[in-house]
Amino acid sequence: MAGISPWQLLIVLLIVLLIFGTKKLRNIGGDLGSAIRDFRKGVNDGHSTDETPAKPVEKTSAEQDGDNGKS
Repeated sequence: MAGISPWQLLIVLLIVLLIFGTKKLRNIGGDLGSAIRDFRKGVNDGHSTDETPAKPVEKTSAEQDGDNGKS
């Protein structure tokens, strides 16, 4: 079972071009590019926040006294 040959890929691309047209393909390409860019930015932002250690949670005065509001 072989992969896709360059001729097969060219035929598929020509059919897609005929169906959608150049203007629509340009819009789809731009939208796809911006979506990938936003995804990468989100992934990188997620990694940068994971690297910073979380601040320890300080106990309130009620928790320090042992009274947590339960009877």
